[in-house]
Amino acid sequence: MAAPLTARRSVVVISDFVDGRHPGHDRPSPALLPAHAVDPANQPWIGDLAPADVTGGYLERLPLALIAAGIVEQAEIWHHWRGDDEPPFRRDNAVLARRAFRIDDKHPPVASSQMNAFVETFGAPHILVVLGLGVAPELLTLCANSIILYNSIDAPSLRVPPDVSEHFDLVLTGAQWQSDEVEARHPGMRTAILPVGPEFAAVDQFRPLRTPKDVDLIYVAAAQPYKRHDILFDALAQLPRDVRALCVFGYGEDADALRHRARDQNLSIEFVGPPGVPIDEVNRLMNRAKFGVVCGIDDGAPAILTEYMLAGLPVLANDELRCGLQFILPETGMTASTTGFADAILTMRETYDQFRPRHAVLERWTWQHSIVRLGAIIQQIHDTKQ
Repeated sequence: MAAPLTARRSVVVISDFVDGRHPGHDRPSPALLPAHAVDPANQPWIGDLAPADVTGGYLERLPLALIAAGIVEQAEIWHHWRGDDEPPFRRDNAVLARRAFRIDDKHPPVASSQMNAFVETFGAPHILVVLGLGVAPELLTLCANSIILYNSIDAPSLRVPPDVSEHFDLVLTGAQWQSDEVEARHPGMRTAILPVGPEFAAVDQFRPLRTPKDVDLIYVAAAQPYKRHDILFDALAQLPRDVRALCVFGYGEDADALRHRARDQNLSIEFVGPPGVPIDEVNRLMNRAKFGVVCGIDDGAPAILTEYMLAGLPVLANDELRCGLQFILPETGMTASTTGFADAILTMRETYDQFRPRHAVLERWTWQHSIVRLGAIIQQIHDTKQ
């Protein structure tokens, strides 16, 4: 039986990220608390309360929005650790900390005896947000009194098996078809089309800088196959070489191959990363471009959709993008087919200054709007669980 909920209202976000210095090491972790849990200074749900500044990526913005709205008071982000060395702890500020826990094995949904022991010792959070490939059902059973939210951050609506997803109180989706898939697996389960990336945008993290625009377009995306850089490169190969592009990679295994292709085809592409650059630098790079592109098909609703728009860039998106097309409005951008991408690039190059993307986001999709919708659903779940 899990300990009762902590007195201080809290949210924990668990990513599916596995880190550690020994990538080949896999063995059951001892069911002992990590050092960060027994250090009084690092124990959960302590410290002075403070206002939350909603910034960061999708891992940070949702929990910080919950704090800023007064729904919870403190937040932690957890991920999984592989290796014999001690899992790390870091406190970002008075309201947000990060912890890691040793894993029992590497197969998702990942199990961690350390994480289970932590919840048994300190209690479950009031709200638990599970992302991606999820966690083992034993942890979710320990958090049965929590309000459990899930978002796959990808095109499949549920990237976890049924014995995990049956524990969810709310699934945040990126499109109606995803909500329909959840309903088909778990009839009656609550869903909301509130993808955590684009729907919880931070107002001033991305913003216009009024600096010169020396490239036509920018694509900020991991150098991975599902981001479909090939669609952009195929289009650029059809266009005059004075069409200039900027590709920004945070990570990804395709970076070298994409650089080689651009060189071999004499494409006018400038590359940045990997590794990734800080958010302020991404914003500066965005402001060099006239518009942003999203080329993926089998992709979750990318956070970059509203991040481009907040920087003042309209968006050209692949019309086959499976999640996130609801963010493409007449004032925010346009869509095009794979075969029509080249023509659409020329159109956007000539008309980019006729769109009003930042205004549209401020009216609809910043965290202040989305947290009102989410907060109402959380209250309904809370009342039901009582």
